[in-house]
Amino acid sequence: MYMKFIQTDLAHIEQAKGLVVVIDVLRAFSTASYAFHNNAHSILPVETIEEALDLHKKHPDYLLLGERHGKPIEGFAYTNSPAQIESVDFSDRTIIMTTSQGTKGIVQATYADEIITGSFVNGSAIVTYINHQQPSIISFVCTDSSYPDNEDYMCASYIQHALEHTPMDFDKIIAHLRHHPCTDDFLKHPLTEHSQKDFALCMQVDIFPFVIQAKKIDERLHLVKL
Repeated sequence: MYMKFIQTDLAHIEQAKGLVVVIDVLRAFSTASYAFHNNAHSILPVETIEEALDLHKKHPDYLLLGERHGKPIEGFAYTNSPAQIESVDFSDRTIIMTTSQGTKGIVQATYADEIITGSFVNGSAIVTYINHQQPSIISFVCTDSSYPDNEDYMCASYIQHALEHTPMDFDKIIAHLRHHPCTDDFLKHPLTEHSQKDFALCMQVDIFPFVIQAKKIDERLHLVKL
């Protein structure tokens, strides 16, 4: 079956149609993957800190996780960091997540037939899922549009090439990103104590066998593991 590919960003997210892969490699949807690997029940993506705090007041048993401009948010249990949560047991817990870019993409992709998240850590699972679904249109929303060859665009290309049976060399992708300005806040001038390890964990390719899907449950979007 022929698949049409669309690549866009947050500023033009209305272009994202069909099966939409919202990509945030560094770090939202890599972090979400580690949380689900550690048995999280679901993740509620929200756009603003205020909405997250309001939701937490209504559900104080939910955990707050997020960042703004790469840094932790005061009062949140966890920041948007695979390294911080790598060994945390989230069994049956619900997480409220707000990030500078990734969660916005989930909430704003209103023209999608279906939304899944995109990252390298579950890249092969995404390819397998798309091949099974056989959508006629696949849209990649690169939530970080600061550079046309940054980690999110590399992830979109990685998935598309795999779907087209022309796989990319992942070692070359990592080498490219290690010397790219898009990773300066992680490698050259780390923003947080976790930044360097965050990069390493986000660059673990194909380690999780599941897909993360956005589903509306009781009028609210939830991220769930398939």
